Amino acid sequence: MSDPNIGRLLANRYKLQELIGTGAMGRVYRAKDILLGGVPVAVKFLALSIQNEKMRLQERFEREAKTCALLGQKSMHIVRVMDYGVDENNTPFYVMEYLQGKSLSYIIRNQQMSVPRFLSLMRQICLGLQCAHDGISIDGKIYPIIHRDIKPSNMVVTEDPSFGELVKILDFGIAKLLLADSNQTNYYLGTLAYSSPEQMEGKELDNRSDIYSLGVMMFEILTGKMPVVAPTHSFGAWYKAHHYQQPRNFVGVAPRLDLPKELENLVMSCLAKAPSTRPQSIGEVIKTLTFLEQAASNDFRKQEYHRQASSAVAVKLEAEPKVKSIIPASLSNDEIIRNIAWPSNKPIADIVFAQPIPATDGFLPALWVMLPQEEIQKRIICTRYNQFLFITAPHPMVLWITIIYNRKSGAKWLTYFLDLKTKLGVEIARLLEHTGHYRLLFFAREQPNRSSHILLSTIAPAQRQRLQQWVVMSHSLPSNGDPQLSKNLLRNEYNKIKPQILAKLESIDTDSPFDLSG
Repeated sequence: MSDPNIGRLLANRYKLQELIGTGAMGRVYRAKDILLGGVPVAVKFLALSIQNEKMRLQERFEREAKTCALLGQKSMHIVRVMDYGVDENNTPFYVMEYLQGKSLSYIIRNQQMSVPRFLSLMRQICLGLQCAHDGISIDGKIYPIIHRDIKPSNMVVTEDPSFGELVKILDFGIAKLLLADSNQTNYYLGTLAYSSPEQMEGKELDNRSDIYSLGVMMFEILTGKMPVVAPTHSFGAWYKAHHYQQPRNFVGVAPRLDLPKELENLVMSCLAKAPSTRPQSIGEVIKTLTFLEQAASNDFRKQEYHRQASSAVAVKLEAEPKVKSIIPASLSNDEIIRNIAWPSNKPIADIVFAQPIPATDGFLPALWVMLPQEEIQKRIICTRYNQFLFITAPHPMVLWITIIYNRKSGAKWLTYFLDLKTKLGVEIARLLEHTGHYRLLFFAREQPNRSSHILLSTIAPAQRQRLQQWVVMSHSLPSNGDPQLSKNLLRNEYNKIKPQILAKLESIDTDSPFDLSG
């Protein structure tokens, strides 16, 4: 039976294209925002209907929707809500950014999870939860937000050009809203396997309930199994399991799993039955995860540096002369502005990504940047600096660093990873080496369809030579591990050299449109 919503135009703006998800909380569709030239969005219809006489619930929905929208603006680890409303059938809906990625539940089923990757993903989820638990200010009042349905299917892992693997949490505020629509006392809404003991009782919840659910999820990700198991999938069976069954230990469930003792202790503390004996804030969890992540990164780097000297990151800062000459190109800036549009598969958000520009005689390398118009205007006249960092192991990866700087507004750091085991990564690296320059295409978030400004950044001969060598090396190098770990190692080195780069930029005459290369 065909879905009547497919092809429907919602709110004279969102054209529904495909059903992409269903659940207890509603149905999600992929749609096009025709007002923004067909930008993809996700539309979620909630599993409730607001009747005209229920004005209190409509006000509640609008407040919860506004809160969710503010949350997405405050944290990059929470899905952005861009619009909301009630359709002609009195069904409330959210319009969210369309995420291209995999749910954490899919990753658990289909991919190996290394400890460093686990730590990175969990820390990001905790940062999103911390933002919500700290609360949102509305009309001068702080509203802390409890998720109430933390589970792997509510986490989406995307590949972000600037940050690498990025986690976003879905469905903030929705459980509480659906709960408000129920006339039952002590009404339960959540997911049985992940609910805290106090949630099963229908009690008023605080942040420690989310911490319990996080503990269940962490145990499942690490072992592939649940810490407590109910004999049947009924409310009563899960109620007993969460209240009286002691969580299984890691050795019994996964005897071959080699985990730091601090990590096992953290997960088990989150699974404590009494809220008072769990970590009292998500900040405590973040502190432990960050410590473990740094320790894992340091251990790996020591092993790799001893095993293979060539895996050291190229971080040398070389003094290069200012470059005033511009290499002739087959496309003028005016032609690019007329012919190049923001890709429909990219969100309208502050992002950086690499994508070649088609020209009459081939392709030109370009870094596409979306920022607020005000931010672009600040640095139209600026010094451009670029540098490339490379690591061979565990996975051949280049970190492409670009800085636009002037003395008045300071530095804007733009980064992008080139995976030299992918066709796109190799193609862009070769274009950069061949042309010796690239364009920075700036798009204003307020008017996203056309580029508002273009800068040219020139690559020093020594950098071009390195790019060529790295592409050749990577062709024969194996990938011995998770690409995300290489990104984390490169990011650590990048953070170390940022003060040196900034000092170099501050020492030169910066109110000029010159290029510098590291």
